[in-house]
Amino acid sequence: MTTEVSALPAAAWTTAGTRFTFHAAPVVAVLAIVVVGWYALAVWLNAPQVIDRFARDGGNWTVRQLVDATWSMERPVLPAPHQIARDFYQTVFATPIDSKRSLIYHAGVTVSATLLGFVLGAALGIALAIGIIHLPMLDRSLLPWIIASQTVPILAIAPMIVVVLGNLGFGGLLPKAIISMYLCFFPVTVGVVKGLRSPDPLQLDLMRTYSASRAQVFRKLRWPSATGFLFASLKVAIAASLIGAIVGELPTGAQAGLGARLLSGSYYGQTMQIWSALIMASLVGVVLVSMVAVAERLVMSRQGAA
Repeated sequence: MTTEVSALPAAAWTTAGTRFTFHAAPVVAVLAIVVVGWYALAVWLNAPQVIDRFARDGGNWTVRQLVDATWSMERPVLPAPHQIARDFYQTVFATPIDSKRSLIYHAGVTVSATLLGFVLGAALGIALAIGIIHLPMLDRSLLPWIIASQTVPILAIAPMIVVVLGNLGFGGLLPKAIISMYLCFFPVTVGVVKGLRSPDPLQLDLMRTYSASRAQVFRKLRWPSATGFLFASLKVAIAASLIGAIVGELPTGAQAGLGARLLSGSYYGQTMQIWSALIMASLVGVVLVSMVAVAERLVMSRQGAA
């Protein structure tokens, strides 16, 4: 029996409330299972420290006391969900945005490097794809190196980029943006190359019979055909760019950014700080990908109208 919305009777899903329930119920169910499992895992991982503390105090303890203690430790191995939520609220809503304790401040630093790297990577990827399509020599000589470049672990190459650019006098956002660009140009290149090659050979022959120039074939046929592939690759690229920006903050000893927040949390054993930064990074990633999806809808809508 299918569960597709379109397959259901109209009366079952046409109202907004019913559609919300249809889509939200599975998400809420999965979230509830994750939260319950998280609480259980927190008890299991934090229990040894709590039992040692009870033993040093020389007192008896009950299961209820053990569970309460594992969910209220200052530096737990795995914080309980409500502890992470409290820390996230404090650092997002109860702290001034310009404070270095604010996750909004750190997210802003990371997002600025992410967007700069994304713009550079997208421009580089599109330029390489256009070159590969029009110059067969680039297809044979450059594409294998582009693929090989992605086999180098970013954790290995990031410190070298930071050191080289630092010696050249480039600091601030640029090293992080270059690392983001390195990660995000590849999906754009591959996606746009595939899109530019997607027109049917008969369509290309038809353009030639019209004596269309290469520029006209590109503008009228290849580029519109590649738009869908471009936005699909941009969604992957902007998520990769965010990862690159966070990784780029790790070897620099940066004082700001989500990567710096993760690093300081690991130094001082502040697991709640680490999880809050991870949640913020996830939310930032969702927002950035959603922005690309909105741009895709607008562009595709205009192309359809045209």
